[in-house]
Amino acid sequence: MTSPFWILTAFVLAIAAAPGSAFAQQDPAVLVPAEPDVAVVNLPTTMRMPLFKGNFRLTHRFGGNLRQGSFGDQAGNLFGLDQGAIIGFEYRMAVASNVQAAFYRSSFEKTIQLYGKYDAFRQRGSMPVSVSGLVSIEGTNNFKDKYAPAFGAVISRLFGSRVAAYATPMWVDGTVDHPSTTYVGLGGRLRIARSTYVAAEVVVRGRGYAPDEAAYGFSLEKRAGGHVFSLTFTNTFGTTFAQLARGGAANSLYLGFNLSRKFF
Repeated sequence: MTSPFWILTAFVLAIAAAPGSAFAQQDPAVLVPAEPDVAVVNLPTTMRMPLFKGNFRLTHRFGGNLRQGSFGDQAGNLFGLDQGAIIGFEYRMAVASNVQAAFYRSSFEKTIQLYGKYDAFRQRGSMPVSVSGLVSIEGTNNFKDKYAPAFGAVISRLFGSRVAAYATPMWVDGTVDHPSTTYVGLGGRLRIARSTYVAAEVVVRGRGYAPDEAAYGFSLEKRAGGHVFSLTFTNTFGTTFAQLARGGAANSLYLGFNLSRKFF
């Protein structure tokens, strides 16, 4: 299997070499049109926030598999909405300059994730990419069992006001039967109208947990003021770093949504 770090290296070299306007906006309170949200679908972005300001994010992944049954069966279940949902909510705040702290809880195994992000470098001038460091720990059963620390980075490249590309190398400990798993998340967002976007991502696993298939997702998004609503399609209920390391289910596709609200 090709090492994900070779994939990451090729990706970063490609986006660094590609032509794109320098990112000149330095005020984190001002909207960056190509990067309107803290996540692509599940993977993080390099979006900054003003000091002591916050962001609330709600995630839903409905239980119906869109790849099973006829169209009539799917319509009868309202395309999965009648089959329950995995629900998560997150609140994050910029607790220091370029430092964010987040609390996230998912009903998937009652997982709680405590998460920090440091926006170390910003794309501008001769700096071709933005880089944010990531550190996290999560635990199931309301942070009582199955602890899974993780650390990594998210690297982004913005192309003008319409395109953003991301690479997210991660190391996660305590992934089911393996002591650790490494992966690289690759994602991107395209602004197709003034406030409408499409986004997609895939998690390419290297060493460690390998069953099932790579987790992936794509979405159609609408921004309205400080809100971003994303209609998502994923092959996994996972939304945390450790859950994404476990991959996605084969022959599966789940409808869902993300709703994000910035308080600045």
